[in-house]
Amino acid sequence: MPRTDAPLPAQARPPSRWRYPLAAAACGATTVATTPLHDWLEPVNAVMLFLFTVVLVAARLGRGPAVMAAFLSVGLFDFFYVPPRFSFAVSDIQYLLTFAVMLAVALLIAQLALGMRQRADEALQAARRAQALHALAHQLAGALTASQVLAHLRAFVHGQLHATLQLWLPGPGQTLERIEADPGEGLSTLPAPVPSASLALLAQSVVQDSARPGPHRLQDEDGHHVLLPLLGSTRKRGVMLVSEAEGHRLQAHAEMLDAVGALAATALERLHFVEVAHQSELDMQTERLRNAILSALSHDVRTPLTALVGMAETLSLLQPPLSPQAREMAEALRGQALRLHDMVSKLLDMARLQATLPAPSRGATPGPGRLPLRLEWQPIEEVIGASIQLLAAALARHRVAVDLPCDLPLVALDAVLMERVFGNLLDNAAKYAPPDTDIQLAVRAAEGWLQVSVHNAGTGFPPERLHEVFELFARGEPEGHVPGMGLGLAICKAIVEAHGGRIDALNPPTGGAEVRLQLPLGTPPAIEPEPA
Repeated sequence: MPRTDAPLPAQARPPSRWRYPLAAAACGATTVATTPLHDWLEPVNAVMLFLFTVVLVAARLGRGPAVMAAFLSVGLFDFFYVPPRFSFAVSDIQYLLTFAVMLAVALLIAQLALGMRQRADEALQAARRAQALHALAHQLAGALTASQVLAHLRAFVHGQLHATLQLWLPGPGQTLERIEADPGEGLSTLPAPVPSASLALLAQSVVQDSARPGPHRLQDEDGHHVLLPLLGSTRKRGVMLVSEAEGHRLQAHAEMLDAVGALAATALERLHFVEVAHQSELDMQTERLRNAILSALSHDVRTPLTALVGMAETLSLLQPPLSPQAREMAEALRGQALRLHDMVSKLLDMARLQATLPAPSRGATPGPGRLPLRLEWQPIEEVIGASIQLLAAALARHRVAVDLPCDLPLVALDAVLMERVFGNLLDNAAKYAPPDTDIQLAVRAAEGWLQVSVHNAGTGFPPERLHEVFELFARGEPEGHVPGMGLGLAICKAIVEAHGGRIDALNPPTGGAEVRLQLPLGTPPAIEPEPA
């Protein structure tokens, strides 16, 4: 593979101090070779040989030696071929025209030869640059990390332009982070000066300013710099800073720098999409594992739990009756089995809700999710009453004070899911409330929303964790004695937001803890009055 750090080649030329002597020697060699043939060689043929010498000098030695060879060839032709020979006197005035034409043709040929040589050198350099860029693209295509990309770019820029390169990539919060090559990856690392604070700020502004897509050139006490934003297909992938002491190479190879920037942006974007694909694959594997765990919980855990509950109830019905101590143990066994069954059910419910609801974005307004709902217009008091009846055992030591206006409108909701919401809220309120205290449940309809609040007389939510109580496995008392897994409020939040509502936790000034939820009222259907 061609090395990308090899300098741009040029055809070998003699040192400057030898060019003019070599041009004079070439003209002298032509004279020595043609003088013995004077009697057989026509003057016009000798002129052609001298012109050929001028062409060779122009092609190999450059412009100055070619001009000198043109004048020297005219002088040698006059001295050795034009009568009287071996003097610069001219017997025939026509030879002056010959000298003028010979000199003009020699200069013209030298200029053309120089132009061809220059174009050939430019074509050769362009081919070598294209070959080096191709090798760089091949290396960047195999880079696995941003530090490897930086190492390849630095080697290329150092070899081609004798310049240094630095790379900034976007980090958390759209701030730029300077990338360094990792010596442990087996790539040669070239030292790079630490950029000044002004350059770092300019790089940050280049990334954030969408109206500045092109390169930016600047100069400071450290040298000349070119800032190139790395433009990807969707957004800017970073900023590349190329620095050089003199700056003339950066100006002469602007197109090469643009090509290097495009290759760098493509490589970084490829790494980004590879990471996205890897994360997607990881999410798919996680989803498969979650489904497998759900299947195991659903079939392999709930079935023996149901059997345990049934056997514990059977023990209490045995004849002759069990002893009081054995009956107490059977009741404890039944209670613990029911508690574990409730925990497994909540885990399954939360897993199903997470599988059907989209991941909420930070600061997004709650709205209807993808959870399949069986919405029906029905009175909210029936759903609340059913929830209170299901929690009769948990609410045995609390009185639920329900405040329901008589003119509440119908609400479109999924009764089964909303029963679970009210059940979780009342269960939490009973767990964290002192025994023999009231739990207050109030419902109001206002401004297109149905507002429901559940309030207890407990110690309230931790003020610093009010925004976390609806997260998975978050509990009001992380180290407390109250049983639970921190899933009840998370399930409530998922169901309420699936209905297009919202739910909040707060500590009212009167004390205790309160959870408020809002459901959209909508427009209920008209109810036809029954005939008399």
